[in-house]
Amino acid sequence: MLAAAIALADAQGIQALTMRRLASDLNVEAMSLYYHLPDKEALLDGVVETVIAEVGRLDPNGGDEDWRTRLRQQFLAARQVMVRHPWVPGLLGSRRTIPASVYGYYDGIVGTLVGAGFSYHLAHRALHAFGSMPLGFAQEIFSPESAGGSMEVDAAEADLAVMAAALPHLTAMVAAEVHDSTDPALGWCDSQIEFEFTLDLLLNGLERLRG
Repeated sequence: MLAAAIALADAQGIQALTMRRLASDLNVEAMSLYYHLPDKEALLDGVVETVIAEVGRLDPNGGDEDWRTRLRQQFLAARQVMVRHPWVPGLLGSRRTIPASVYGYYDGIVGTLVGAGFSYHLAHRALHAFGSMPLGFAQEIFSPESAGGSMEVDAAEADLAVMAAALPHLTAMVAAEVHDSTDPALGWCDSQIEFEFTLDLLLNGLERLRG
């Protein structure tokens, strides 16, 4: 059922995912879904858990590489999952609770850092610096469309265009940053190039702090 829900969201967006539509795709009565899930919120939580489990199963090279290479490849592999399911970053940000699988996933990251010689104190700082990057996307500080927030490129740029006179430097920066249409983006300022630049900057900085 959750796999069908993810397939529906992939095909038509998360807004299309309703209990009634999912039941139709599964050729069952909508009420029968409530034997498995109490409401749509439970369905969305289940969808998030399923995608995070997909991220958590990633282990590109089996652990033989150094810590930077391991985390870099792990985060980029997580990004591949998010690119396959581009609606997930926005959904993750809307959840009222953090799925248990997210804690387990981050516990593994801390284990990698501590195993490489980092103190728990510095590992904690690293998690704050990484933010959502271990999950394959960058959570932006701006939330366009103030009525509800959005990660859409067009929405963010439209908001800035309205305020162009008051925000000359941000407007000029956005105008200079024209993204290549082949560069996968998960938000208005989260392209693959930007993601890798930020990730490498953090990993190299942490290596210097490790001493």
